[in-house]
Amino acid sequence: MRNYTDIEKGRLDKLERLNARGEDAYPSRAERTHTIAEALAAFESVVSVGDKDDNGVVATLCGRLRSIRTMGKVAFAHIEDGSERIQIMIQADKVGEERLQDFADDFDLGDFVQADGVLMSTRTGETTLNTTRFVMLSKSISPLPAAKNVEQAGEQITHSSFSNPEARYRARHLDLAVNPDVRKIFRTRTKIIRALRNFLDNRGFEEVETPVLQPIYGGAAAQPFVTHHNQLHQDLYLRISFELYLKRLLVGGFDAVYEIGRDFRNEGVSTTHNPEFTQLEFYWAYADYQDVMHITEEMVAHVVQQVSGDYTIIYQGHKLDFSPPWERVSLQTVIAEKSGIDYGEYQTAEDLAAVIRSKGHKPSPGSTRGKLIEGLLRQYAEPHLYQPTFVYDYPRDVSPLAKAKGDDPNTVERFEVYVGGLELCNAFTELNDPIEQEQRFLEMRRDYSDDDELAHPMDEDYLRAMRYGMPPSGGFGMGIDRLTMLLTNCASIREVILFPHLRKREPSK
Repeated sequence: MRNYTDIEKGRLDKLERLNARGEDAYPSRAERTHTIAEALAAFESVVSVGDKDDNGVVATLCGRLRSIRTMGKVAFAHIEDGSERIQIMIQADKVGEERLQDFADDFDLGDFVQADGVLMSTRTGETTLNTTRFVMLSKSISPLPAAKNVEQAGEQITHSSFSNPEARYRARHLDLAVNPDVRKIFRTRTKIIRALRNFLDNRGFEEVETPVLQPIYGGAAAQPFVTHHNQLHQDLYLRISFELYLKRLLVGGFDAVYEIGRDFRNEGVSTTHNPEFTQLEFYWAYADYQDVMHITEEMVAHVVQQVSGDYTIIYQGHKLDFSPPWERVSLQTVIAEKSGIDYGEYQTAEDLAAVIRSKGHKPSPGSTRGKLIEGLLRQYAEPHLYQPTFVYDYPRDVSPLAKAKGDDPNTVERFEVYVGGLELCNAFTELNDPIEQEQRFLEMRRDYSDDDELAHPMDEDYLRAMRYGMPPSGGFGMGIDRLTMLLTNCASIREVILFPHLRKREPSK
């Protein structure tokens, strides 16, 4: 049995009084006629034509009590729904002194209420619902985080910010309830996804769905989560990417497809990584990575403009300009500029590792040349790439699904986009030669240990599909969470995921 706090016990007493009066504290339905935003807009239209007659806007509004202040024979409160906040005024001569006392005694911050009345403007100019009737919609037993534990009538009560990050993530329902800026982040996220869909739909891409449970994981460099199907007696994997299934659709005759959904990677948790995250991937027949560069900058710029109203934003104190065209720089050039190491001069992993060690670093023993190059990118270049930048042409041995450049078989037609010091997108010209693709899979098995995330498993079913012919194509992947971080000025991915993964709470001693 739960041990209630003194405040909760007091609210339970109020609940009993409501029940004793025959008031249902949790009715099955409400009778709302307007959202608060709609009511405010309707009143504004009446005021704009000079009609302030009390019969102008009659409304039944619903929302959560955000503030309460009683003064003798009148009470003022604010209620808030998902659209807006409004003041309500409850007067004894409108509802009766006994009913006003009921409000003062038994209604609390956090309760959901319904109020009927007429909109008016107070002497201070605040639009207010002059209430003629009110009812409880849901009694709040536990109080929301508040500036002080004040429960008596007659004193203004306002919610404090719920500011401890871990407490906010563990109780996101409270975080959303008391922090309007947090609600704004997730409404922005919704706008971002809507803008991405609109952009791709308008360019002839078709949205599809592919399996989350896969018999073989692939399409990315990551360790999977493993589960088991009891009836089939088969281990399955939560997908780490949509790629290999979406490319099967190119074989099947779809020319342009995309999917927005969840990926799962059994990796560390950080400010830029969560084991479960949202990804956009698209695949585009008869395109290469240069075509994908053009559509990428158009698409992201479109989203930024739709969400922010401009092509420029502020992220962590930096002004970022998403207006196309974006800067383009080869991987070799940017690493040479930032680290002083031109990896083109070192054709073996051993030689490159030696020069990295000469600069005081300790690369992991047995790293391939491609992994060493990726390490240089992460350490020296990535933190300095703030303006949207295409970094292109990557090592073959860390890009098993990308097509090699015609003049350099050890380099592939791949790019990543960096902005705000974050990796945002990954894309390449797709390898569509089934013979070479099989060889790449074998190379990964040879070059990487079984527990390495780059040890891409052999997917015979995907190779079988490729043998029927896959058109030349370009593919693209982007993390929705990181794009949301940029457009909401959040430094941590946990701020833009409603329910981020957290360590198990340690039991109290």
